[in-house]
Amino acid sequence: MVSTMSAYISNTVADPQVISLLRGGEVGIIPTDTVYGLVCRADMPAAVDLLYRAKVRDRKPGTIIASSPEQIIALGVESRLVRAVEHLWPNPISVILPCSSDMEYIHQGVMSLPFRIPHLTDELSELLQAVGPLLTTSANWPDHPTANTLAEAQAYYGDKIALYVDGGDRSGSLPSTIVRIVDGSVEVLRQGAVRVDEKTGRLLDSAN
Repeated sequence: MVSTMSAYISNTVADPQVISLLRGGEVGIIPTDTVYGLVCRADMPAAVDLLYRAKVRDRKPGTIIASSPEQIIALGVESRLVRAVEHLWPNPISVILPCSSDMEYIHQGVMSLPFRIPHLTDELSELLQAVGPLLTTSANWPDHPTANTLAEAQAYYGDKIALYVDGGDRSGSLPSTIVRIVDGSVEVLRQGAVRVDEKTGRLLDSAN
């Protein structure tokens, strides 16, 4: 673990310094369960604002990754909505759920957000348990390729963010599948790392 360009660099998301920086409201890039992601605490408006400003996007909402349904409910999503879709997790599947106005600092007025509970490595589980749910968005600039390596991520963000975690080359990694529930049926918005049958909503084999 070294510090360079004033940004902290580690090779594990369970690094105590990584956890401390994210808990303190900093923004960083880490390997998620799918691709490299720009992340921050989802329950801290100031951190979310930093992430959206770093992303240089029109404040398009990101995705929330959590360690459990309870973490999602604690953010303010209705319990009945979370319980209705929790059978889809843990998986690289992001489910769009309605959100309250209390979460406008994240959803930017859209009134919904994608939520995901990934398959948790010990390290990612430790991070999410210590920091709480994370807001994440792809590690790139708008209309540019997603960073597949630490070097590519640094080329985008340099010292504009506080930390990087090197997860190796993520070339070939697929983004999450995105679905939403409409009248009790699963509507597939994007097929990704896990395929979902568009007629039945059943999970199919991994798309990898």
